[in-house]
Amino acid sequence: MDRETRARTRDSLPEGLGQAIRETADAIAALLDGATDTTVPVPGLEWTVGETAAHLALANGLMADLASGRERAYGDGTPQSLAAANAQSLIDFPERTARPLAAMIVQQAEAFLDAVDRAVADGTAGRTLLTPLGPMDHKILASYLLTHMLGHGYDLARGLRRPHMINERRVALCLPFLKTAMPRVAAASALTARYTLRVRGGAPFGVTFADGAVKVLPDPPERSDCTIVTQPVAFLLIALGRLGPWQAMARGAVLAWGRKPWLAPRFPTLFDAP
Repeated sequence: MDRETRARTRDSLPEGLGQAIRETADAIAALLDGATDTTVPVPGLEWTVGETAAHLALANGLMADLASGRERAYGDGTPQSLAAANAQSLIDFPERTARPLAAMIVQQAEAFLDAVDRAVADGTAGRTLLTPLGPMDHKILASYLLTHMLGHGYDLARGLRRPHMINERRVALCLPFLKTAMPRVAAASALTARYTLRVRGGAPFGVTFADGAVKVLPDPPERSDCTIVTQPVAFLLIALGRLGPWQAMARGAVLAWGRKPWLAPRFPTLFDAP
């Protein structure tokens, strides 16, 4: 990609997001580059390394199409429908070899960023895009893409017993998507509670539960019941269902206090990670 195109991407997305998408795709490709056996299972998933990489390649392609304005049906936003769509896509796409999948993951990430640049150039970057998790603009969709790659990049790293690529800077760029997705993936609950959340290094925000509705607030709510401060990597892994709250608290990665601190471990269970 030439310097002019890179400059456009920097201008069209929040600072560092385009770079983080490229770096993460490259890091995943580097993981796969050394994989000689893609049939090994991924801990915590029903997929092998090859199936996880294939899913990432397909998902990056889906995101690139959505960023281009193409409508593609992919489940109805529920975890069950997304799981079914994932399973069918892997049946339809049998490639499981590391090198071609690594190339696809990188190519489709670049295709996504090119689509964002085109949308900026033709003045359509602010339009609403229909995604598997509801309507989003290009900026939130880019945050979604990064979050999805980091989650499955983590899975691949575990399967291949290599270091993962999640870090504080990248987690901060995932927060816009995670905040947007919270009300859409909330589990049914009769809980009434007000939480203050802060990912270390970032500003606090609020999440409230009342009458079955979930709201994400830009600032802490009045009379917060429970304040949760989380180390960035732990926050993302908990949000994606890769780490349990008690495990994180035992490691010192999560602190909680307030009028009802016992609500802290319950918070992740209030969402169905797709």
